Amino acid sequence: QVQLVESGGGSVQAGGSLRLSCAPSGYPVSTYSMGWFRQAPGKEREGVATLDIYGGTRYADSVKGRFTVSSDNAKNTLYLQMNSLKPEDTAVYYCAATPRKWWLYPGIKTAEFDYWGQGTQVTVSS
Repeated sequence: QVQLVESGGGSVQAGGSLRLSCAPSGYPVSTYSMGWFRQAPGKEREGVATLDIYGGTRYADSVKGRFTVSSDNAKNTLYLQMNSLKPEDTAVYYCAATPRKWWLYPGIKTAEFDYWGQGTQVTVSS
């Protein structure tokens, strides 16, 4: 059973930084393709970033140049470094995992992921 636990959310002022962590249990993070999603109140869940098993990354246009997805295999942890945060980044952020080795769609889609964490709140004030 794959379980994902996110941490690192919180409140920050615009322009600040946060680093989210996702600790998978039951498997090495390097053997799954991983993703970060977010969902703001009243909006659909949207893809933020992905890291595939080959180390390739993808980002939503809204976060390119500000967010960085990475993993530390020794700590078996996935990260999302978020810099230059904006109020519109406010959302619940979710970690997700899939055993697939390649993406079917050009964008970051929830349908391509099989396992989800419980989410962590990120609030950015102006």
